[in-house]
Amino acid sequence: MNSPVDNSLYAAPRHIADTTDCYFYHTLDIPGVGTIPGDWDLRDNPEDYLGGIDFRGKRVLELGTASGFLCFHMEQAGAEVVGYDLGDDHSWDVVPFDCMDPDDLAHRKSDLVRQLKNGYWYAHEQMGSAARVVYGSVYAIPAGIGPVDIATFGSILLHLRDPFLAMYNALRLAKETAIVTDLAPDDYAFSAQPMGQPLSPTLFTNPPALRFRPDPQTNPNPHAWWELSPEIVCRFLRVLGFEPAQVRFHRQKFKGELRNLFTVVGHRNRKDY
Repeated sequence: MNSPVDNSLYAAPRHIADTTDCYFYHTLDIPGVGTIPGDWDLRDNPEDYLGGIDFRGKRVLELGTASGFLCFHMEQAGAEVVGYDLGDDHSWDVVPFDCMDPDDLAHRKSDLVRQLKNGYWYAHEQMGSAARVVYGSVYAIPAGIGPVDIATFGSILLHLRDPFLAMYNALRLAKETAIVTDLAPDDYAFSAQPMGQPLSPTLFTNPPALRFRPDPQTNPNPHAWWELSPEIVCRFLRVLGFEPAQVRFHRQKFKGELRNLFTVVGHRNRKDY
C-alpha cells in the first residue's frame, strides 16, 4: 500500500481556549494546567495497553483517538501519529433498540463527539503536539492518509457494528504491525495482581467468540455491540495478513474501577507489502 499522502484530508487544528465545552474520555496530565480527569485513566500502564511496542521512528494510525492520551503517549515515545475519529457528517453506530428514540440518541451523541473533539484540540495545543487528525467513517478510511508502520485500535471494536470491516479498512494501510486492545470477555477469570503486574487468565474460552452484547432486559446499552475474545481478534488478524505474536492481559482504570483488558499484537506476514 503506497498511496501518496493527501494533505487535504487532515483537519485544521482548533483553538479551544478552556475546558468549559470539552469532554475528556481519558485522564490527561497537561504541563502548566495540571491533571484533567477522564473516564479512562491509562497513566499507570500504557505500555501494556499498547502491547509493549517500540514506537521510535514509526508512523502510527490511531483509530479512535478520543481525548488523545494514547496519541500523545506514542508521540512522546518517538512516533509520528495520525489520529482518526468520527467525522461531523457521520453517525455513531448506535444499537437500534426499539424502545429508544434513535434521533434523540444521535443528537446527544453528536454533541458529545463535538465536546470530545474540543477536549482533544485543547490538550493538543497545550501539550505542543504535532500529531495530525483525519475525521471520517471507520468503514471508509481514505488511502490518502498514506502508508503507516503501525495501526492501533484502542477499545473501539466493541462499539462498532462491523468490527471486522473497520480492521480491514485500517490495516490496508499498515505495513508492519497491528495493535488491538479491547475488554476481556466476562467469562475470563483472573488471579488478583497489583496494577502493572502481569495478568494471566485462570479460566478462558478457547474457541474464537464474537458475542452480541445488547439485550433490552439485561444490557440496554446503545453504545456497546460486541464482546470479543482474544481468539477472534487473532483470527481476524490472520485473515488480514497479520500473524499474532502475543496476547497480553492487563488492568486499567475506568471511572475509578479496575477493568480487565487484553491486547493482541500482530505482525504483517508479507515483507514486500
